[in-house]
Amino acid sequence: MARRPRIELVGYYHIINRGVAQMPIFKEPDDYEQFEELMCSTMKNYGITLHNYCLMSNHYHLLIETSRENLSKFMRQLNMNYAIYFNKKYHRSGHLWQGRFKSWYVTDEAYLYTLMLYIEQNPLKANMVKSLEDYPYSSYHYFLEKQIPECLQNAWIVQNHGHDIEAIKEMLNSKVDSSILQELKTASSLVEAPNTNKKPDINKLTKIFSEIQDKKERNRQIVKAYDKGYSQHMIAKVLGISQQAVNGIIKRNRK
Repeated sequence: MARRPRIELVGYYHIINRGVAQMPIFKEPDDYEQFEELMCSTMKNYGITLHNYCLMSNHYHLLIETSRENLSKFMRQLNMNYAIYFNKKYHRSGHLWQGRFKSWYVTDEAYLYTLMLYIEQNPLKANMVKSLEDYPYSSYHYFLEKQIPECLQNAWIVQNHGHDIEAIKEMLNSKVDSSILQELKTASSLVEAPNTNKKPDINKLTKIFSEIQDKKERNRQIVKAYDKGYSQHMIAKVLGISQQAVNGIIKRNRK
C-alpha cells in the first residue's frame, strides 16, 4: 500500500529521525560534522530556519521553521545525502533510517519553549555528559560562541537573547515541563492527508469556491480542499488571497 502524503503547513516543526533497528548513525566525530554541514546547506537551499538541534548516536532532533510547503522534500534530501555518505564510508548497503521521520507541528509558545529545552537537554537525560556545555553535537554550544554559524543566526534564541550567554544558559538549563511535552506528542501530531494519486484539479477548485458566499463556509472548504491534496499556493491563487492567509485559516480551523 502506498504511503499517504503528509499535510504540510508553514511554521514550526519538531523532527525526530532514528537509525534502522536503533543502529548508530554517527560513529565518529567526522560523521556528526558531516551531518551538520549537510543539514545547514540543505536548509539554506529550502529556505528553512534552524532553531535548535541535537545529534545523538542513533537519532537526531531538529526544531525548524518552514517558509514553504517543502518539509518532506527537505527531509528526503537531507536523509538521502547523509545515507549516501554513511553507506559509502562504512561499506554498507540498505536503509539507514527507521522508516519515515516523525514530525510534530507546533503552534503554541509553551510547546515551543519546552521543545527547545527538551532538545538541548537530551545528552543530560541520557547521562552522556554532566553539563550541556560538554556536549559538542547540539546547537547549545554554538549559542555560547561569539561567532554564530550562519544556519543558526535566525534561531529564536539568538533573535531573543543575542549574545547574552548567562540568559541563554539560564533558559536552556531550566526544568522541562514534562506535562506540556506529553501533551504535544499526543495532541499536536501532524495530520496526514488521504492517499491519492490524482493531480489536484484547479478548475474543480475554482468552481467550488465560486459558489460560496459565506466566509465560514469558505474557510471550511479551504481546510477540506487542503486535506484533499490542494496546496496552499493553489488555494490562495484561486481565492486571490495570500498564502499566509490560507495558512492562518487552516491552522485556526484545525483547533
